[in-house]
Amino acid sequence: MLPRFLVPSLAPGDQIVTLPPDEGKHLARVLRLHAGDPVRIFDGRGHEFVARVEKAGKTLVTVRLIEPVEPAPESPLDLTVAQSVLTGDKMDEIVRDLTMLGATAVQPIVSARAEVSLATLHRSRRVERWRRIAGASAKQCGRAVVPQVGDPLELQDWLQRDTSSLRLILVEPAGDVPAGGPGVPGAGKDRPQTSVSLLVGPEGGWTAEEATIAQRAGFMPWTLGGRTLRAETAPIVAVSILQWVWGDLA
Repeated sequence: MLPRFLVPSLAPGDQIVTLPPDEGKHLARVLRLHAGDPVRIFDGRGHEFVARVEKAGKTLVTVRLIEPVEPAPESPLDLTVAQSVLTGDKMDEIVRDLTMLGATAVQPIVSARAEVSLATLHRSRRVERWRRIAGASAKQCGRAVVPQVGDPLELQDWLQRDTSSLRLILVEPAGDVPAGGPGVPGAGKDRPQTSVSLLVGPEGGWTAEEATIAQRAGFMPWTLGGRTLRAETAPIVAVSILQWVWGDLA
C-alpha cells in the first residue's frame, strides 16, 4: 500500500499540493521518499488521490495529484461518541481507536467527576493533540474521512445540542441507574438506526443527577453486561457492538 498523507487544505482543481510541515517532514525525513515516488493524498473529508512526489526538500514538500481513487467506504452509521475527559493519555487512545472503528465524531465532555476543567483543556491545547491523533489514525487505518473532534463542552450544553435519532448513555452494571441489560436499547432488524449518540462517563462514573438529566434529554441507559470495564475500554467495546448492529462490522 502506498504511503498516505493528510492535506486538509486540498481544494477542487488542485494539481500541485504543498504538504503541511509535519506531513512533509514525515515524507522526506522519516520515510525518505524522493521526487518521482508514488504516494496517496487525502483531505480528511472523503477525497483521495494517487499522487507523485515533485519535491522533497528540508522545508518544502510538494506532490502532483495524478488521479482520484475510490476511498475506503465509511460506515453507514453516523456515530458520535461523547466521552467524559479521562486522565493522562487515555483520551489519546480513545480518539485513536474510535477513529479506526469508524466513529463519525468524538465530543469531549466535562462532567462532575472528570478531573479536568474546560479552562485547563483550553490552556493545555489537548484538543489540538486529539485532532492530530485522529488524523494520524485515519492515515494508518485507510479512512479518507477524519472524525471531527469537537471543542470540549459541559455535559448540559452538549445534551441540548445533540440531535441523533438514538441516544444512549453507558451506565455501570451495579450503579443506581436501572438499565435493560446488555442488549442495545432500540436494536432490532425492524428498527434500523442511521444516527446514534453514545454518552460515556469518566473513571468515577456518572452522578445520579447527571444520569437523570441525560435520561430526561432522551438518553436510554445501557450496560455492557455484568462486569465493570475500565473507563477507556468501555467506549471501544460499545462502539464495536453498535457497528456490528447497524454499521459495517456485521
